Amino acid sequence: MTKRMVVEVILAVCLAMVAMPVVGAEKVPLDRVALQGVKVGKGVFDINLTDPLRLPLYLGVIEETLDGLKAQGVKPELVVAFRGTAVKLVSSQREGFDHEQQAALDESDELIKELAQAGVRFEACAIATRLFGVENNSVLPQVKVVGNTFNSLIGYQAKGYALIPIQ
Repeated sequence: MTKRMVVEVILAVCLAMVAMPVVGAEKVPLDRVALQGVKVGKGVFDINLTDPLRLPLYLGVIEETLDGLKAQGVKPELVVAFRGTAVKLVSSQREGFDHEQQAALDESDELIKELAQAGVRFEACAIATRLFGVENNSVLPQVKVVGNTFNSLIGYQAKGYALIPIQ
């Protein structure tokens, strides 16, 4: 076999290896049909959780949503609104939470910081902070206290934001 033939065989084998799917590798599912023609993805997450252990899970899913929109060429405009007793989950007032719950809240605080840096807007309801005894100045700095998150939800939906309830 000539050198040229050896090089051609090696090249053919390399090309075949690149073209072959990796065994066990899964294709990441995309949302092409739903996002076709969408330039900006607007969503408002209505958080009304009572269990602090569940908050890191949902914040992680919001992060995946943000990353998924970006990866598919859609500019994300996301808002996370805390209402009801969920305002307690974004406060530095941690009395009444056990060690495991406080650890989950610490994890949530970090996720909120990361998401806020990535452009996600966070809001907490002043009516809820008043009703549930949360001092507005104890709310995380990344979370803006607004008058009434019901008004916010109405406004965001009127502006084309999709409502995503989390309870």
